[in-house]
Amino acid sequence: MKLPVTTTEGHKGKALEMNAEQEVVMLHSATGELLGILSWEAVIEQILASDDDARFAHARSHPRAPLAVKVRYTTPEGKQFDSLTGGIGAGGLFIESSAPLAPGTELSVEFALPDRPWEKHKATAKVAWTRNKPERHLLFPGMGVQFTSIDAKARKELVELVEALNRSRLVT
Repeated sequence: MKLPVTTTEGHKGKALEMNAEQEVVMLHSATGELLGILSWEAVIEQILASDDDARFAHARSHPRAPLAVKVRYTTPEGKQFDSLTGGIGAGGLFIESSAPLAPGTELSVEFALPDRPWEKHKATAKVAWTRNKPERHLLFPGMGVQFTSIDAKARKELVELVEALNRSRLVT
């Protein structure tokens, strides 16, 4: 199957060809000259090597920042688990877990932000995606959860914290 590149200015006129028998993606020039080949394995590894923020940015309406805070989550059956977050944003959290819950699972979460450890925030959320095994020895298994209900004050504090964390990451 050949797919012409029609909208990307720098690559307009080129074509991507996928060969299912050889499991490769080929890039051809506008004149049909073969410019390069990547195995599906290489493409898959590249996608998996990209970080979650880049991979899921299109689905997020709020920025995120890496941050470890204690989180307690409760399943619909009433089971409680204590864990750490790997990332946080006004739209949700990444919860580290060796046994992530299935996407779509609803849960309640409770956490405190580092600048106000005495103030517990409660929200309801659903599991949006999971990482079932560690990736690149850096990313823990767990689940990305999207808030379905969180009070306006907590969301405002999350927005302010993420903005401050991301600003400080740019400065250093």
